[in-house]
Amino acid sequence: MSFNLTELSIIVPAFAVGLLVLATHVPLGMQVLSRGIVFIDLAIAQIAGVGVVLAASLGFETEGWAVQIAALGAALAGALLLNWTEKKYPDAQEPIIGVSFILAATASVILLAGNVHGNENLRDLLVGQILWVPTRYLPLVAAVYALILGVWFGLRERIGQMGFYLLFACTVTVSVQLVGLYLVFASLIIPPLATRHIRRYRLAKSYAIGVVGYAVGLAGSVIFDLPSGPVVVWTLALLGSVAHAMSAPKKASAASS
Repeated sequence: MSFNLTELSIIVPAFAVGLLVLATHVPLGMQVLSRGIVFIDLAIAQIAGVGVVLAASLGFETEGWAVQIAALGAALAGALLLNWTEKKYPDAQEPIIGVSFILAATASVILLAGNVHGNENLRDLLVGQILWVPTRYLPLVAAVYALILGVWFGLRERIGQMGFYLLFACTVTVSVQLVGLYLVFASLIIPPLATRHIRRYRLAKSYAIGVVGYAVGLAGSVIFDLPSGPVVVWTLALLGSVAHAMSAPKKASAASS
């Protein structure tokens, strides 16, 4: 398999974006699974999306700071709300997260109802445009993710539940605007889910699944001219299924009668 310079100039920056997303999402995804709040990223990402849509509908530039502040503000508000509901209604947290996602998703639809580009904007929010992320954003994104990783690995035991929710909100706010809602969820959940039976080097193996998934998915999407986000999601899912099958504990053979 070989690529021309034009294809490489598209794939390499997109792969770099994927690596940055995986760097933060895989360890946070492990925490999400252990807490049993799998759909929190969908809810927080969708709430951040409402902030983006609202700011854009008020006339602010899509790539301007006002939109980024609106997205972050909405995500942090959503994180604080879900942190409160987890303390108040711990037995119903997952359904509450699901309802929050549905409310935020339908709010975006309502806000975009009168926008002639509404369907396109919704598609970008869900599918993302990983192949077309401007490379000038990558150093800033890398710095933000490095700070998030530093806080997570250095202060994880001290930031508490609220700190986790706020850190998660900041991470997802950045990621959903880079790769879209589908890839955010897949990057966060599939690698940790595939390695949940692994005890040794689980984090490294989860990263490996994500890296190979992005590399193969991006290459395949360019070769076959298919949407990159969905192809990467399917590639991650297939690799995750194989990894899980290989690592699942073997059932004890039935005792002979």
